[in-house]
Amino acid sequence: MNQAHTSDRPAAAQVSPVAGAMSADSPRAEADSLHALILHQLDEDQAQEVVSIPLEGKSSIADFMVIASGRSTRQVASMAQKIGERVKREFKINPRIEGLPAADWVLIDAGDVVIHLFRPEVRTFYNLERMWGFGDTPVAAGSA
Repeated sequence: MNQAHTSDRPAAAQVSPVAGAMSADSPRAEADSLHALILHQLDEDQAQEVVSIPLEGKSSIADFMVIASGRSTRQVASMAQKIGERVKREFKINPRIEGLPAADWVLIDAGDVVIHLFRPEVRTFYNLERMWGFGDTPVAAGSA
């Protein structure tokens, strides 16, 4: 994936998750499989405005950043828990989850993929897509 994928729901129909990716031929294949699994799970959970940003060559923190919204704190918390459980079960990775008690903004660090789940109002306020060069047009320097 060379460009950011943006939609109301992820293109899970185009991407099928691969269980047991530990047998993948390369770290890149494992990252791609993990990424596909996360997009698929978000689609199943009816996440809104899913954006996937490839970070390879831009940052060493992960290969992908996925940003999505839930309609309520309850949905955000549920999506985070399901992603955490599925990643642990299928990839034998214990993802770190931050922000679950309030569930306004939940960060899931699954190694090669970092996931940000927001309530819509909180997502608009922080606007991570703009920070990474996807989304709204950046404000000109000195005018903010």
